[in-house]
Amino acid sequence: MSVRSVLIRMARSAVESALSQLMQQLNVVEEQALAPMRTMVQSVVGGIWIGEGANAFVEEVSSLVIPGVGEVGENITTMHTNVSSARDIIDRADEEVSRLVQSRLFDAFDFY
Repeated sequence: MSVRSVLIRMARSAVESALSQLMQQLNVVEEQALAPMRTMVQSVVGGIWIGEGANAFVEEVSSLVIPGVGEVGENITTMHTNVSSARDIIDRADEEVSRLVQSRLFDAFDFY
C-alpha cells in the first residue's frame, strides 16, 4: 500500500468522523433546544400560563427563538451537504488520478 493511499484513507476517515459529528450536533440542537422550546410553547398555549406575559413569551419564542434554532440546524445540514460533496469530489479526483497514472504506465511500457 502506497503512502498516498494511506494518506487518502486517513483523510477520508477524518472527513467521515467530521460528518458524523455534524449529524450528532444537529441531533443535539433538535433534541435539547428545539423540542423543549416547542413543548414550552404548547404548554403555555394549553393554558399553563395565562396573560399578557404568556402571550409575549409565546410570541417571542415562536417568532425569534424557534426560527433561530431552526436556522442553526439548517446551517449544520448545509455544512454536512457541502462536506459530503467535497469528499465525493476528492474521491472522484483520486480515482481519476489513479486511472490516469495506470493508463500512462501501461502506455509507457507497452503492456499487452
